[in-house]
Amino acid sequence: MKNSLNLVFTFIGIIKIGTLCAQEFKDYSQNLKDEQTTIEMIAVKGGLFLMGANTNDTTRKDDEKPKHEVEVGDFWMGKYEITWEQYDAFVFGEFGPEQFIDKNKLTDLGIDAVSGATPPYVDMSFNMGKETHPAVNMTQYAAIMYCKWLTSKTGVFYRLPTEAEWEYVCKKGKTDEDSNLKNVAWFNENTNGKYKKTGLKTANSLGIHDLLGNVSEWVMDQYDADFYKSSPKVNPWNKPTNLYPRVVRGGSWKDTKDKLCCTARGQSKPKWKRRDPQIPKSNWWHTNAPFVGFRVVRPKIQPSKEEIKTYWLNAIEDYGLN
Repeated sequence: MKNSLNLVFTFIGIIKIGTLCAQEFKDYSQNLKDEQTTIEMIAVKGGLFLMGANTNDTTRKDDEKPKHEVEVGDFWMGKYEITWEQYDAFVFGEFGPEQFIDKNKLTDLGIDAVSGATPPYVDMSFNMGKETHPAVNMTQYAAIMYCKWLTSKTGVFYRLPTEAEWEYVCKKGKTDEDSNLKNVAWFNENTNGKYKKTGLKTANSLGIHDLLGNVSEWVMDQYDADFYKSSPKVNPWNKPTNLYPRVVRGGSWKDTKDKLCCTARGQSKPKWKRRDPQIPKSNWWHTNAPFVGFRVVRPKIQPSKEEIKTYWLNAIEDYGLN
C-alpha cells in the first residue's frame, strides 16, 4: 500500500506539493501556439466520494465492486473529448521543440524532446467524420504522448485522468442520472453505427459533454478486476505494469446502454490491433478500436519538472520502449 501511494505522489503530482498554478481556479480556454484550435477546460473541485457500485446491485459487474470511499484533488478536465482537428495537429505537425517553445522552457517542464506519432497508413476515422468529431484508434501510449506535446505547447502539465478522477466527475456531474440516457449520450440505439461530433448532447451538471457514450476514453490505470479491494483512499492510481489490459471508461457509440454507467469499467485488448500489418505492430495506433478516444486533465497543483520528467519516462517504460 505504501509503495502504491508513493507512486501516486511521485508520478501524478496531485498531493505532493509542487508549484501552484498562478491561474485562478476556474473554467478556461487553452490556446495552442500556432494552431487554430483551442481546448476548453472545466474546473473540478475535488473531494470525497463513493467509488464503485453497491455490492448488492445485481445489475453491475463484480469488477465495479465493492463501493469504497475515495478522495481526489482539484483538477481541470476537458469539456469535450479530444477531436481530430486537435489530435491531427500533433500527428501531422512539426515536432521539433524549437517549432513551438524554446529549449530552456522545455527543460523547465521536465521535457527533453517531443516525438510525433507515426502517420496512420489508413484513415483511422473509418470515414465516420474528422474535424470536431472525436479522435479514435490511438493507443494509450499515443494519448499520453499527446499530453506531453500539449504540455510543451502550453507550458503547463497535462495528462490523462486517473480512473478515480474520471468516475468522480461522472458521479459529481450526475451524468448517468438523466431519466432518458439519450439526452446525454450517443450509444447503439441512436448513432446509426458511428460516432458523432462532440458536444451535441446535453452536458452533465459540471458542464462536461459526452462523458458517457460517443467514444470510450483512456484513463491512466492498469485494469485489475480486484483493484478496488485494496485501492488507496487518496488519489488512487493503478500504475501500469503490463501492456494489456489498460482501462477505458464511459462506453461508446457501439455499446448498449448498460455499458454507459459511471461505474462501468472497460479494458483494452490485443485484438484492437488485429488488422495492423506491421511487424512489430504500431505503438501509436490501434486498427480495430474506432470506439476509443480520450480527454485530458490538468492538476491544479503542477508537479515539479523532476516529477514530470519521471512521469514521461515511466510512460515509455510501461510500453517497453526504453
